[in-house]
Amino acid sequence: MKPLQTPCYVVDEARLEANLQILAGVAERTGCHILLAQKAFSMFRVYPLIRQYLAGSTASGLYEARLGAEEMGGETHVFCPAYTTAEMEELCRICDHISFNSLRQLELHRPIWQKAGVSVGLRINPEYSTQEGHAIYDPCAPGSRLGILRRDLPEHLPAGVEGIHFHTLCEQGAEPLAATVAAVEAAFGQLLHEAKWVNLGGGHHITKPDYDLALLEKTVRHLQDTYAVEVYLEPGEAIALDAGYLYTQVMDIVDNTLPILILDASAACHMPDVLEMPYRPPLRDAGQPGEKPYTCRLGARTCLAGDVIGDYSFDTMPAIGDTLIFEDMAIYSMVKNNTFNGMPLPDIVLQHKDGQLEVVRHFGYEDFKERLS
Repeated sequence: MKPLQTPCYVVDEARLEANLQILAGVAERTGCHILLAQKAFSMFRVYPLIRQYLAGSTASGLYEARLGAEEMGGETHVFCPAYTTAEMEELCRICDHISFNSLRQLELHRPIWQKAGVSVGLRINPEYSTQEGHAIYDPCAPGSRLGILRRDLPEHLPAGVEGIHFHTLCEQGAEPLAATVAAVEAAFGQLLHEAKWVNLGGGHHITKPDYDLALLEKTVRHLQDTYAVEVYLEPGEAIALDAGYLYTQVMDIVDNTLPILILDASAACHMPDVLEMPYRPPLRDAGQPGEKPYTCRLGARTCLAGDVIGDYSFDTMPAIGDTLIFEDMAIYSMVKNNTFNGMPLPDIVLQHKDGQLEVVRHFGYEDFKERLS
């Protein structure tokens, strides 16, 4: 095939399947249901592979729910802070589990979900924060709009409600999950005894090498044995962790205190978590500033002065035309892309287990133009 056109995302099928095998092992040993959180990874070209290992998908709104139902199959779950009437009518046709963020929304849509016979749950706010340094991802922070406080819930689950849903983690291990479950039991124990299912949300780094699988499985079994509930996990990043790369090319080099590489990839457009979280994405064969002989700043060609990916050091000075490879770029990257400044969207490429590369999608001017028409 032709050389890859940069920028492009390359998803590694073998690494993806290795992650899925770990997740499937957890499900097999505990009997829990594991779902793909499409908000992190929604490359539906590989949904048939994912479906071999997972129970289905979860969505953050109507369009993701439709994608999961159409391309993944299996169970389809959805949570959103608020639904329109039209959305609820369609969601009740394609989802089997729907979680509500408030009692007001639950009752507003009761005639629709009750008639449809779907299983509904309430998202709770455990008021137990485990985040350190990432307030933007902390749903238990003061003033959070996500989840119902215990003081605002009745003594018993409202009629027809079958599930309890909480999501508090972000790229974390089993220890914060176990601590959160204990906090939920202390505050919401009566409601757990009345529920048929519990959804532990996402943010679990289950496929990370040092993740405590034994503690995760112990926590799941404890919930099952104590409350006689079905347990759901909906990881996103764990499914495609370290399974994708962003290839970019050095277009120019300018100097202002240090060499600044102008890339054809953008933090603002192609890896917005770099600016939002913020974080420094891993770059193959590069080091921390000053660690190697040549330290450079990596920036994009947009007009945003702060569109900078970070400072990295190299064994040899990069040259114009060189290809750089950012790693762990399958999650929260493709799903957040935008075309600010008319920047082209990166191609999406699948690297098969035999090493062959398949260009799944190429984006052009029409993709930019039609979105704005």
